Amino acid sequence: MSDRIPLIRVTAMPADTNPYGGVFGGWLMSQMALAAGSLASRTAKGKCVVVAANELQFPGAPSVGDEISVYADVERQGRTSMTIRVEAIARERDGEREFHVASGVFTFVAIDTAGRPRLVAAEEV
Repeated sequence: MSDRIPLIRVTAMPADTNPYGGVFGGWLMSQMALAAGSLASRTAKGKCVVVAANELQFPGAPSVGDEISVYADVERQGRTSMTIRVEAIARERDGEREFHVASGVFTFVAIDTAGRPRLVAAEEV
């Protein structure tokens, strides 16, 4: 088990599969976006919206029942935006084997209550 603390840990379920029975890549990407969004909101101390998802890669294929841990780190912080690198690691349900299943880079913009960009670390009024 990794010493890192995941932002999200979830078990892939049958409802998360594609028509071929594998875990749907869109579901996995949504878990990554949720983790990145959580980190973005905490970093910006307020609402953030995703504006881009880049460098998405799915080198592994998790199975139903595998535990997915999603890790995220702020890679770059600008005035109103931030880039967050995300990695998803699966652990087989009945063992300790872990393997890389996805990675990507998400860009978020901090917004105010009117939906306009605001400074990343500025407090909402």
